[in-house]
Amino acid sequence: MTRTPIRSGGSAPRSRPPVVSLPSADSPQIGETRFATWWDLLVVRGVFVGTAVAACYYFRPFGLEARLAALLGLGFALAVILFEMRLRRASLKRLIGAAFGSVLGILGAYLMNLVLAQTSLQAGTRSFLGVAVLLVMFYIGLVVGANKGDMLNLQALGGLFGAERGTRRLYKVLDTSVIIDGRVADICEAHFLEGTLLVPQFVLRELQLVADSSDPLKRQRGRRGLEVLQRIQNMTHLQVEIAEDDFPGIAEVDLKLIELAKRYSAKILTNDFNLNKIASLQGMEVLNVNQLANALKPVVLPGETMRVFVLREGKEYNQGVAYLDDGTMVVVDGARRMINKTIDISVTSVHQTTAGKMIFGRYDERAEQARQAGEANGARPEPAQEVRFEPRREPHHYERHESSRDREQDRPTRPAHPEHDRE
Repeated sequence: MTRTPIRSGGSAPRSRPPVVSLPSADSPQIGETRFATWWDLLVVRGVFVGTAVAACYYFRPFGLEARLAALLGLGFALAVILFEMRLRRASLKRLIGAAFGSVLGILGAYLMNLVLAQTSLQAGTRSFLGVAVLLVMFYIGLVVGANKGDMLNLQALGGLFGAERGTRRLYKVLDTSVIIDGRVADICEAHFLEGTLLVPQFVLRELQLVADSSDPLKRQRGRRGLEVLQRIQNMTHLQVEIAEDDFPGIAEVDLKLIELAKRYSAKILTNDFNLNKIASLQGMEVLNVNQLANALKPVVLPGETMRVFVLREGKEYNQGVAYLDDGTMVVVDGARRMINKTIDISVTSVHQTTAGKMIFGRYDERAEQARQAGEANGARPEPAQEVRFEPRREPHHYERHESSRDREQDRPTRPAHPEHDRE
């Protein structure tokens, strides 16, 4: 697949960086075998429309005039083409379920018409009830069969339908926050993600607006997001595609992401706590990078001893704040005077949620003095859990413990109409 690199660094990109455009609604589904080229399909549809118009013009159904009959044939042909375009999006399971349900509905309507034929109803009333029952049973069988078609197990039929699963791509929609975060590139590099990564065009516009921001911090975050996309794009084992789909009637980018994921039956890849909740409430599958990081973190139990570097003062009295190398916040009681020092603390509690994890500890100055005195006398201190710290790395997923200004910096502002805001 041809890949166009996304520009990053230096000046922000001024044009929309195309990678691979997804097909529109009337084009074949990605991954399926095309019936023919676009022109061949257009010719076939044209022949079908012409045949329908000519047949209605010649037979003149319902006693219509020639022109009205031709218009009726044109409308019928267009309706069939639209129906065919929608069916091409359906999976084989849904098609089999819809066909089976329709046959059962027609069979049930036929049996009910046999019962109606034995009644003393008038012929006109009996004919109307027969047609009504046929339409109702056919519609119910079609809809219910299509909805229950996903429950079919085509793999049990052997190699006849064995390729159905392989032709369907697994899409994952990337959110702006997870792109700027950058950890998704490490996950992709470790081959923990498969399928096709879908980058919406409105997410790229948002990244470009952030990269063009007058705020140096936001501008740096936007450029970092573009560099992360370029890094993912250069991975040979992944496919990165740009979705041109947009929803003009929806202003919020989070809601656009959910609608796009519904359209392509995709999973949402994010680290936004609010988007995770909204998508989960709507029945969408969400891959949260913070949940993955929490699952991979070593378990810290209360009572254990760990060694941390106190970075700054806490919000409460006599508190110090430290960070682990993965960004986990450690709140230490009694460590206000130990800022910019490495100390041993005792873990008192661990607070873990889907938004992240916090560790609370206590610094015992007397125990520290006794340990230092023991070292001076030649005694060997008890080993503490060594925790490395990278001072240049800031926490990124503890939004409810940070100020509103930090949250605004971590997640870029999402304008309703980016083009007007740029002007």
